[in-house]
Amino acid sequence: MTREPGDLPEHVIFRRAGCAHGAVFRCGDRRAVEWTGAAAMGLPIVASDQTPRARARTIAFVAAVAIYVFGLATCVGSTAQAAEVSQPWGQLVLKAPAPATSQFDWTGFYVGGHVGYARGTARVKIVDDDLDTFKSRFGSLTGGLQGGYNYVLPSRLLLGVEADMSFLNFLAADEVAWFRTTPDTDIAERIDYMGTVRARVGYAFDYSMIYATGGFAWAQGRFLQTPGAVDDIDKLLHMHTGWAAGFGGEVPIAPMWIARLEYLYRNFGHAEVTFPSGTTAGSSYDLHTIRAGLSYKLGAPTAYTPDFAASQTQFPNWEIHGQTTYIQQGYPAFHSPYLGENSFTPWPQTRETWTISAFLGLRLWDGGELYYNPELLQGFGLHATTGAAGFPNGEAQKSNFPYPRYSTSRLFLRQTFGLGGEQESVESSYGQMAGKRDVSRVTVQVGRFAVHDVFDNNAYAMDPRADFMNWSIWAAGAFDYPADRVGLGYGAVAELNQKYWAVRAGYFLAGVEPNSNQFDTRLFARGGYVTELETRYSLFSQPGKFRIGLWANSYFSGSYSEALDLTLLNPGLDPTDAIELTRKGRIKYGYYLNVEQAVSDEVGVFSRWSWNDGKTEIMAFTDIDASFSLGTSIKGTRWGRPDDRIGLAGAINTLSQDHRDYIAAGGLGILIGDGRLNYRPEHVLETFYAMSLWKGVIMTFDYQFLKNLAHNADRGPVSIFAARLHGEF
Repeated sequence: MTREPGDLPEHVIFRRAGCAHGAVFRCGDRRAVEWTGAAAMGLPIVASDQTPRARARTIAFVAAVAIYVFGLATCVGSTAQAAEVSQPWGQLVLKAPAPATSQFDWTGFYVGGHVGYARGTARVKIVDDDLDTFKSRFGSLTGGLQGGYNYVLPSRLLLGVEADMSFLNFLAADEVAWFRTTPDTDIAERIDYMGTVRARVGYAFDYSMIYATGGFAWAQGRFLQTPGAVDDIDKLLHMHTGWAAGFGGEVPIAPMWIARLEYLYRNFGHAEVTFPSGTTAGSSYDLHTIRAGLSYKLGAPTAYTPDFAASQTQFPNWEIHGQTTYIQQGYPAFHSPYLGENSFTPWPQTRETWTISAFLGLRLWDGGELYYNPELLQGFGLHATTGAAGFPNGEAQKSNFPYPRYSTSRLFLRQTFGLGGEQESVESSYGQMAGKRDVSRVTVQVGRFAVHDVFDNNAYAMDPRADFMNWSIWAAGAFDYPADRVGLGYGAVAELNQKYWAVRAGYFLAGVEPNSNQFDTRLFARGGYVTELETRYSLFSQPGKFRIGLWANSYFSGSYSEALDLTLLNPGLDPTDAIELTRKGRIKYGYYLNVEQAVSDEVGVFSRWSWNDGKTEIMAFTDIDASFSLGTSIKGTRWGRPDDRIGLAGAINTLSQDHRDYIAAGGLGILIGDGRLNYRPEHVLETFYAMSLWKGVIMTFDYQFLKNLAHNADRGPVSIFAARLHGEF
């Protein structure tokens, strides 16, 4: 495909800005897009220890999501008419439709996902020196997966069986079922996951179905004692078993898509553990859950209206896409005379990350679109995502999850105002719906999304699910944009797009402190400001883009130099503790330059340069104050595999003088801190081969070489190997 000036990168992503994966889409510049690239509604702005008013807002939000899902039925369920849109290469493949009928065929297998809100009560017994019994209430947003089979009798009685797994919100406090402080220790139980296997009995109407359900339920509890008798935290796992019952209703919103709203009660029996200290803790609990879901009916489409969509992901008023990515990454032993709290361990290590996500778009009115992106996140980065400034896995969020956790990664409203004149076609993809729009336009986007969805995009290096994985290559390393620990945030962006240029500006909430999941809601007094100018040009008949971005953050942070001054005045004061004492409202600023240039239809090159002032703590991204990267991406057309790609890139990352002095004194940054520092710029080399196995499925083999690991010449170098499997529709 030949790209023209103004085309979006061929490999657009959904990248978790800065900390992990996510989808990148742009308010304005999204033409025909080819995709090669991570549930539930985690709203970091709401904590588990909410006030009643905050809880009411949370429940109202979940209700809004349920209305959103079932609003699809209102918009499209009665027609399911064909949308004349081009089909993306990774769409679901269809068989010839069966003859149209006047009823939806509920019989068959189905798979899908659900989101909702669960509220429960735990009954706890702790035996230490004394017996302590109490009750504890807890609640969380949840998300998960379901699958099952329905059979409809001639009488329209529906019989079915369904299994599901549900996971709690990614905020650490939301997975806590109960907590107790004793004279010597803290004891708590976290819920890793919940599952059910249930029978369903219902009645199938022409275009809807109601049912009752009940069956077996189980949940895994993770019991924790801090400090432990053996480790800092003693951990014991125990399975709760019990039962579940509920009821719900479903409606088809397209030939193969079914929306549902369901109430489910789950009762989990008593489980008890004995810690190495001799303390015994046990609990039972029950949960009331309201959840909305979307299922895909497997098999050949059966049209229940005369017309049905030519694509099973695109419909007149809504669209859906999905992806999953698994990465296994590790390294062999390397040279290390010492190590610190944030150091890669010098012995061999391997870790994995996994994500699964959906992306729904709903057309509300002319130019108005609502997008929702639920995700399940699981896994660990190497050494809990610390140890390198240019961290080697873009899917490794800073919050590490042994079991999947749910995140509302994106939920935003976009309004486009056409200014008339020439139009362009837009293909369906993550973060954009198929159709036509004016080239000259103003776009406004408000809600929860990643800064990198809109800013610092690049055709050849922006997707850790499909191309380069190192943080300092797929992003501008010194661009310290506002985000939570999984790289997402809340903000508003406005963009003016013209044929050969675009300008965009945004405001985003900042964390209450560096590397935080909680946001400071003092609008404009705290927050991040970003503006970017993008120009599009042609060089030797090949398209290119140049972007320049300026940014400034007003946030609660400490000063490197002031922290060191405190340690001089207070011998024995740890620099990491000292910098916390210096925190106050401060300004951090910087800029980035970003260029991409096609050399031919198969070869492209890219480069980034970024810088920040380096005087105060990093807010959300990584310990880099200046960074330069350069690389190339090559399609496999010459060797007969046009969907394969080879990538080769390098980066040089540096620290400011204040930052390196702080790290050398033993201070810890967000990602680095070896206890001492023999400073040298960190060097990164990355190469990969992405092999298309079949449509929508890509296997990638990746190699990275890191020299002066974490800016320290005493440690390393280290070679890092990875295999990545990615699928999408």
